[in-house]
Amino acid sequence: MGGSLRVAVLGAPGVGKTAIIRQFLFGDYPECHQPTDGPCLYRPAVLLDGAVYDLSIRDGDGAGPAQRPGGLEDMDAFVLVYDICSPDSFDYVKALRQRIAETRPAGAPEAPILVVGNKRDRQRLRFGPRRALAALVRRGWRCGYLECSAKYNWHVLRLFRELLRCTLVRARPAHPALRLQGALHPAHCSLM
Repeated sequence: MGGSLRVAVLGAPGVGKTAIIRQFLFGDYPECHQPTDGPCLYRPAVLLDGAVYDLSIRDGDGAGPAQRPGGLEDMDAFVLVYDICSPDSFDYVKALRQRIAETRPAGAPEAPILVVGNKRDRQRLRFGPRRALAALVRRGWRCGYLECSAKYNWHVLRLFRELLRCTLVRARPAHPALRLQGALHPAHCSLM
């Protein structure tokens, strides 16, 4: 038993969206930054807890936070990526989260949102304390929060595993953020 899942990975240019996806799918890290030209779509199959799921991972939306998103209304989950060294990228994610909430069709179930601080390998240059940012995102925005390093493949698998878990839960609690909080525990997730 499995299914399909549509995930959008969004964030400001240069925060590492494509690097996170490539690290998850191919186990590689591009040393040189190459801007993504428009949205890209990846379609891997993933094995989670004995079930195979077909993913559609959309890399970027081709629009800034003030512009109308194209095709994001039917996404099952969102990963909003910011650079822990860039307060502007965090503001960009804040605007994206608001835009997602405003464009969700009336009556549609809420899609889980996971806010991801990338470039944890540059911890000494971060713009704000991790605990304060995590508390703001979890309590104020009611979204899940995780930090990772695409460069060193730290918490990248965990990010996608937890996103899958919280999205695929059949008995959904009152709010998607509650599924993400406390859900971070070891489990098997394999790319096929």
